[in-house]
Amino acid sequence: MRFPGSRSILLGLWLSCLMVSLCRPAAASLIDTIERVKPSVVMVGTFDPLGSPQFVLRGTGFAVGDGHVIATNAHVVGSAGDGKPAMLVVETSLGESGRSRRAAYVWKVDKVHDLALLKIDGPALPALAFGDSGAVKEGLEVAFTGFPIGNILGFVPVTHHGMVSAVTPIALPSGNSGRLTAAVIRRLKSGAFDIFQLDATAYPGNSGGPLFNVDTGEVIGIINMVLVKRTKEAALTHPSGISYAIPANYLRDLLINAK
Repeated sequence: MRFPGSRSILLGLWLSCLMVSLCRPAAASLIDTIERVKPSVVMVGTFDPLGSPQFVLRGTGFAVGDGHVIATNAHVVGSAGDGKPAMLVVETSLGESGRSRRAAYVWKVDKVHDLALLKIDGPALPALAFGDSGAVKEGLEVAFTGFPIGNILGFVPVTHHGMVSAVTPIALPSGNSGRLTAAVIRRLKSGAFDIFQLDATAYPGNSGGPLFNVDTGEVIGIINMVLVKRTKEAALTHPSGISYAIPANYLRDLLINAK
């Protein structure tokens, strides 16, 4: 039995599906975005010619600005590069042809937001563009690329895909004074700020990597697994597997003010 107007309804549904597929082929979009982002993502670590291993991964970084600046977390850098024999370096994965290593030095640090900018010499790397992290809404489809547990699993850039599951303060006043750790108190005094909670899992080695919009490739956050958990989850006996990112507007401001 045919109902009046059924052909028009089916035609309308078909056109709607066609428009969705033309406007946003999700799988193709993510594949293309990863290909654009990967050349900008580097390993941040220390190199000791007498060490075993010689290279020790500390985290992930990515090129910004003029391509001679590497963004990462301040805790990833720590005191690395201040002394010998180990020196601070960034390495780029070249696939089957190996890795390219460059010396790096700390240029600017924002300890409040756990951010650092490094300087490197040599040819410029392709820099990633910033998106407006202040406009990010819950449900935004995102991905992040880095080197999770690189010293064990290998130095291959890995991308995780998910969404922003919450925009939440980095620290909340506790109703129980016994749970106010030194880290939480410092964070409350310096001023709490919003962070991104993700439904994708980051691992050691991902810290400092770019969190980017799947559709545009623009960086909207920096993966952070240390600063946030010391404050956000300080009351937990066993920290959760939830991942977090610092909004990229703080990194953009650090880069602008560093010039």
